[in-house]
Amino acid sequence: MKYITRTVWILSVVSLLTDTASEMLYPIMPIYLKTIGFSIVLIGILEGVAEATAGLSKGYFGKLSDSSSRRVPFVQIGYAFSTISKPMMAIFTFPLWIFFARTIDRFGKGIRTGARDAILSDEATPETKGKVFGFHRSMDTLGAVIGPSLALLYLYFYPQDYKTLFFIAFIPGLFAVLSSFYLKDKKVNENKQKVKTPFFSFLKYWKASPTDYRKLVVGLLIFTLFNSSDVFLLLQAKQSGLDDTMVIGVYIFYNLIYALFAFPVGILADNVGLKTIFIIGLALFAIVYFGMSVNINIYFFFGLFFLYGIYASATEGISKAWISNITDKKDTATAIGTFSGLQSICTMLASSLTGLIWFQFGATTAFITTATATLIVIAYFLTIPKPTNGTAKI
Repeated sequence: MKYITRTVWILSVVSLLTDTASEMLYPIMPIYLKTIGFSIVLIGILEGVAEATAGLSKGYFGKLSDSSSRRVPFVQIGYAFSTISKPMMAIFTFPLWIFFARTIDRFGKGIRTGARDAILSDEATPETKGKVFGFHRSMDTLGAVIGPSLALLYLYFYPQDYKTLFFIAFIPGLFAVLSSFYLKDKKVNENKQKVKTPFFSFLKYWKASPTDYRKLVVGLLIFTLFNSSDVFLLLQAKQSGLDDTMVIGVYIFYNLIYALFAFPVGILADNVGLKTIFIIGLALFAIVYFGMSVNINIYFFFGLFFLYGIYASATEGISKAWISNITDKKDTATAIGTFSGLQSICTMLASSLTGLIWFQFGATTAFITTATATLIVIAYFLTIPKPTNGTAKI
């Protein structure tokens, strides 16, 4: 475990606390939004716009982090933005304010993500990136177990009191921000010439990036176009007859599986190859979405969310480890940020498209469409040759 450094531990604890706050709200978010008048289509648009904001800012701030050779300030400010957005969601309930508060939260994620992942990459070697990113994802997702569990406990005593949860979520978020001040940037050259960084300057990286990077990102983006927000999975569970408690329960179960498997799957990926594990993850995703279209009973849902947890552990951290292994170290934040920026534009389209398909043709059609598209993406990834640069297996 010597590859899990002090910095990796601190970042992992910060992510755990932040996810505890965010995931306390995530499973009740669609329920809360529907109670204040949001339709399925509007929920899809909200999630899409929020993710697009996060993605575009990830690209810019990733480039800015690389240009300034600083990481920690972006991490601290990003987590602070996400923390203050929590109580904002409950202060007012009219749509424009909800859009604003949700955007602030995602903007915070955009500020911190590229810099945070660059720190993790710098703390690892090509042979240990699966382990390091897997450990971080495991700790991060542990927060996604604790958060919904606390929400479930609170709603047991105070049914349908959703607003108070947004204020309670501020507490672990605050501790996350305070913990981030234990992080220290590596010494940088103070005399380094400052370079102006236009907002869309990160897009220039696409032309200069390695061919392997572009091939990988194209496949990831095609998948993202059909991979909508998890909110739709929770809505399907809710509309299939599960009460609020069980909806939160299956979500906790999914995150528990994700947290338990992220680290060992990362270790396995370093041994058998990141690409192999990633493709297996996509196959599990397709199975889950085909299963969601069948919509049988509560035990079936738990089985699907079990597979969904394995899928997440085999793709989330693995894709970032893969990207960082095929790009120059000095461009890590830009490479991950550029991908995240393009990814979130696709996410906006995906969530909006899924919301419209669901509204017009029903949930079954929406889930089958996503599952079928994923099979096509798997075929594409099978055609991508394994990269030759780096010493780790890819």
